[in-house]
Amino acid sequence: MDEKIEALQELGEHLSARLADDVISWEIKNGELILVVVTLSVAKAGKLLRDDANCQFKQCVDVCGVDYPDRDPRFEIVYNLLSLKHNLRIRMKVLTDEDTPVPSVAGVWPTANWFEREVWDLYGVYFTDHPDMRRILTDYGFEGHPLRKDFPLTGHVEVRYDDELRRVVYEPVKLVQDFRSFDFTSPWEGMTPTLPGDEKATDGAGEPA
Repeated sequence: MDEKIEALQELGEHLSARLADDVISWEIKNGELILVVVTLSVAKAGKLLRDDANCQFKQCVDVCGVDYPDRDPRFEIVYNLLSLKHNLRIRMKVLTDEDTPVPSVAGVWPTANWFEREVWDLYGVYFTDHPDMRRILTDYGFEGHPLRKDFPLTGHVEVRYDDELRRVVYEPVKLVQDFRSFDFTSPWEGMTPTLPGDEKATDGAGEPA
């Protein structure tokens, strides 16, 4: 066992002891410590990870969402943390569904402010006690959350500039043909035994001329 894995092993045991009622599980995978905590304890766990002398995870590098639509609870919120003091990284996770909000950690790591807004915008996971919980990437009045697996690939509306109105207008998406309704006349869309035009390159028996 190398020094890094040994340090992560000791850190996992330390955290599971300090947060005995808050840690659901922990493991070392691909050289990284992954800590799953109780959703309502995420801010408590964050403060310990930031302030404990054995942790010192002062930097929240990223907060992101993961959607598993066939699983209950559906969403994972992942916090990627960095300790410059100990030169270690940790991945903290909480689980939630579409209706259960997650406590904000913006008061623990200010960088989480915009990250949590992004998760809310793209996945629809709400964060309580957040100082400014509003969309950050999509437009005003946007319908739905575009990184959910059940969000339509075409979206709900399309945007264009109207020369008569002299402004941008929003309209329901209109597809020229049904989605994935191909006629296979192009070799790039699929192969048929004989593509249109190929009959000219064969003799009557179907062999190349």
